[in-house]
Amino acid sequence: MSELTSKTIAELRDGLRGGEFTAREVAEAYNAAVAGAKLLNAYTVETPEDALAAAAAADKARGQGDLSSLAGIPLGIKDLFATKGVDTTAGSNILKGFKPTYESTVTANLRKAGAGMLGKLNMDEFAMGSSNETSAYGPVISPWRRKGSNVGLTPGGSSGGSAAAIAARIAPGVTGTDTGGSIRQPAAFAGICGIKPTYGRCSRWGIVAFASSLDQAGSMAKSVRDCAILLEAMAGFDPRDSTSLDLPVPKWEANLSSDLRGKRVGIPKEYRIDSVPAEINALWDQGIEWLRDAGATPVEISLPHTKYALPTYYIIAPAEASSNLARYDGVRYGLREEGVKTLDDMYAATRAAGFGEEVKRRVMIGTYVLSAGFYDAYFTKALRVRALTKQDFAKAFEQCDVILTPTAPSAAFGIGETTDPLAMYLNDVFAVPASLAGLPAMSVPGGLDGQGLPLGLHLIGNELDEQIVLNAGLAIEERAGFTARPEKWW
Repeated sequence: MSELTSKTIAELRDGLRGGEFTAREVAEAYNAAVAGAKLLNAYTVETPEDALAAAAAADKARGQGDLSSLAGIPLGIKDLFATKGVDTTAGSNILKGFKPTYESTVTANLRKAGAGMLGKLNMDEFAMGSSNETSAYGPVISPWRRKGSNVGLTPGGSSGGSAAAIAARIAPGVTGTDTGGSIRQPAAFAGICGIKPTYGRCSRWGIVAFASSLDQAGSMAKSVRDCAILLEAMAGFDPRDSTSLDLPVPKWEANLSSDLRGKRVGIPKEYRIDSVPAEINALWDQGIEWLRDAGATPVEISLPHTKYALPTYYIIAPAEASSNLARYDGVRYGLREEGVKTLDDMYAATRAAGFGEEVKRRVMIGTYVLSAGFYDAYFTKALRVRALTKQDFAKAFEQCDVILTPTAPSAAFGIGETTDPLAMYLNDVFAVPASLAGLPAMSVPGGLDGQGLPLGLHLIGNELDEQIVLNAGLAIEERAGFTARPEKWW
């Protein structure tokens, strides 16, 4: 049974159709794997009965010859997606015990495709973090270990539970969300694939908001093909989301091809940063050669506003967060502190008890930059720089079809090793520009560093061109031959 948890989504789908095993056997294998991996703290809620119910429906449909695209595939769902009747807390004390009466559009789409749910995945509180250490449930522990060390490592964040679940083989595929790199950075740390599509491809309805102009759902899985399969099921127009793109969903899986002849791959000169370890740059150079071998022509490009991307992001995202999180006041749902005398005291006491330190920090930053005396000096200026960043990419894509960079400036670090917030924010230095521009971007594992930890390569495509990102990712995947897995210790 355990061999089922090593299969990709594509292999599970094809095996179910071919009668090699039943959907119930798949669900039982994964339920057992989840139950046996509690030391990782990847799941906040386990829903084995949900996975079994979806499996029963899939086995019945198979008997009738009517299987949908994800029939019999149990998935892990990041705790940011509203799931009807199942705790949805965004990793925060302020929402503990909140059970929505509705389903997010993305998870509803996955259910329509036949998927079941293994449980809700741990995450940084309100998606604010790069290491999964801000979760009210405690940090997720990566299944990876440095050579000769038992130090617990971060799986990245905010989709840390999602990344760890794939790497530990306790989910065949998962949902993630990406605001400034929260799919791609954890994918790199965990040695898996993860894609953020063009902003608007996946509905944000029913996803707990962090920064509304940046948040985007995406897929994380063992392979590029699996990411394409999941993303096809997740995406689509939703009239309930005013930013949702009213466009048909492309056939990303059917159009996968690692033949990049005639394509140009852009190499941004601004991404050569002195402080980045030599191993990161060496892998980047290797990635360039892999894409050249696939037929692509490397060209140097310039993204001159890259150096302003992080400060721009850390003005816009907290500003939007301070507005979005104002709804958590103890009045309508979630935590309410008792024993206070006035309404203002109740607001203050509830938010002080319900929000963690990182959330409070970002709400305060956001409130500051939106205040009357500083709005134009900070927020308005950040919006202008964001527009310039988008222009940089538009000019770059006149010279190339896809952009290749490293995913993160380091491999996974130890839990508790990075305590300076500014140092933590630097984890997203390569990922944030694509988020500001709303572009599709993906991380694909490229190899291991000297300590035996995964390193990722990062691909950025033009608006609505997820296909070139997936195709270039497939080309790297085939040439990298990344098969490393963490040794089981949990």
